[in-house]
Amino acid sequence: MSERVSLRRPVADDREEFLARVRSSRSLHRPWTYPPATPEAFSTFVERSGTSSDTSLVCRGEDGAIVGVMNISNIVYGSFRSAALGYYALEPFAGQGYLSDGMRLVLRRAFGELKLHRLEANIQPGNARSIALASAAGFRLEGFSPRYLKIGGRWRDHERWAIRSDGR
Repeated sequence: MSERVSLRRPVADDREEFLARVRSSRSLHRPWTYPPATPEAFSTFVERSGTSSDTSLVCRGEDGAIVGVMNISNIVYGSFRSAALGYYALEPFAGQGYLSDGMRLVLRRAFGELKLHRLEANIQPGNARSIALASAAGFRLEGFSPRYLKIGGRWRDHERWAIRSDGR
């Protein structure tokens, strides 16, 4: 386990810190992602964190500060054993390597405890920081999907990056 960060489920008591960090991260996130930004949206985020997805807060080891989010969703078992991965950093912690550490932990979880074979990250082509994180973690570019996801009210193109449990 990384000493710099840990992963844990979001809980209701995280609301004030999480929402303050999301507010301060608006220019970092837009137009790439739109995290929960209201108390109501945060409550829904917490409720779904262990049911329809495997959501973890990335927390700094020294003080437990919330530095980012890792979300494994669309988990399919059977002969597919695959899922989607979404992630985002929170200010003022972006660019300090915390999400890289969190990525190592979430990959260990996905391919260990969750027993997945494949994890896919769909990233908008202009999101250089997100592409760099995925690439450094071993994800490989597999393709391009025009108008793939509706984010911020617009259908946006995405690159499909993936990693398998065998690291290929």
